[in-house]
Amino acid sequence: MATALCQRLQLKLPLIQAPMAGGATTPQLVASVGEAGGLGFLAGAMLSPAQMREEAGKIRALSDAPFGINLFVQGRPAPEADEMALALRLLRPWHEELGLGAPAAPDSFCQPFDAQLDALLALRPAAASFTFGILDESQMRALKEAGILTIGTATNLAEGLAWAEAGADAVCAQGKEAGGHRGTFIGEQRESLRPMLSLVYELAQNLPLPVIAAGGIMNGRDMAAAMRHGAEACQLGTAFLRCPESGISPIWKQALAEAREGGTRLTRAFSGRYARGLDNRYMEAMADWEAALPAYPVMNALTAPMRAAAARAGRGELMSLWAGEGVAGARALPVAALIGELRDEWRAAYR
Repeated sequence: MATALCQRLQLKLPLIQAPMAGGATTPQLVASVGEAGGLGFLAGAMLSPAQMREEAGKIRALSDAPFGINLFVQGRPAPEADEMALALRLLRPWHEELGLGAPAAPDSFCQPFDAQLDALLALRPAAASFTFGILDESQMRALKEAGILTIGTATNLAEGLAWAEAGADAVCAQGKEAGGHRGTFIGEQRESLRPMLSLVYELAQNLPLPVIAAGGIMNGRDMAAAMRHGAEACQLGTAFLRCPESGISPIWKQALAEAREGGTRLTRAFSGRYARGLDNRYMEAMADWEAALPAYPVMNALTAPMRAAAARAGRGELMSLWAGEGVAGARALPVAALIGELRDEWRAAYR
C-alpha cells in the first residue's frame, strides 16, 4: 500500500524511525533504516551545527537513502531564580550519592535554534520534523525553498490545525503511548494525552495534510491499525532501541529487555517537560516536586551531570530511560531484520 507521502519520500514501507535525542539515533541506525526501505531520522535537537554536519556526513557516507533531521522549536530560556534554587537543592543529594560535586547552572542550557535551523537548511535532508513549538512564516518559507518536506508534531487537534495553517507538509500525531518528550505546545501537556488511534483519526478527518501515527507502535499489526484509522505512515521509536545500531547505553538496553507492560510513567523531573520513560527511583522520589521545577531545557541541563554519571556507574535508577508504553514488545534485532519482520507483519494484517 503506497501512500502519497511514501511516494514523495521514496519509501518502500510506510515506516519512519523516530528521532530520539540523546544518542539513540546513531548514523548507523539512521542509514540502516533507510537501506531497509524506511525513513531514518537524525535527532538534531541536542547537537551543535557542527555536530549536525558531522552526523549527516556519516549518514550519507553509509547510505544514499533519504533521511530526515528533527529539531526542538525553542527560544532562549529565562528560568526563575526560585525555581533554579529549588532544583539545585533537590539535586544535591543525588550528586552526593554519585560522588559528584555540588550541582550548578551551566553556561548555556541548549543549542541556539536559529543556528541549528540554518545548519539543517544547508544540509538539505529529505525531511525535517519539529516539536515543542511551531515555525514562523519565514522559517517555513526557507524550508519550502530548500525542497525539504516539513513535518510538525501535534498532540491535539489545535496543534494539528496550527501546523496546517503554517504550511506544513505533514503532521505527526503523537499519542499518549509515545516514549520520550511530549510535543505539546498548545494547552496543558497532561490534557493532551490522547490515545494514538483516536488522535490519528481526529487529525486525518480534520486536516488537509498526511498524518503520521506515533505512539506505542511496536509491530506490523499496530502499523496496519494506525493506517486503517487514517495514517499515511507510522513513526516507531522504542521499537528500535534494542537494535545493535542504537546508541543507548548497555544499562538502558538491559532495562528495556527486563521491562514489562505498565512499567512506564510520565515525569518532568529529569528535563522540565513531561516525558515517558521506565519508572525508577528518581522519578518516584521527585514526583511531589516536579511541577515546581524549571521548564525544559533548564532542568534538562541541570540533570545532565547526574544522568551522565549514573550511566557511567550503571545506575539505571538515576537515568532518564525513555521508552513508550509498548516497551515490552521491543525486539533485540538488527535494523534490517526488525524491519523485515515489521514488513511481513504489516502485510499479513491486510490479508
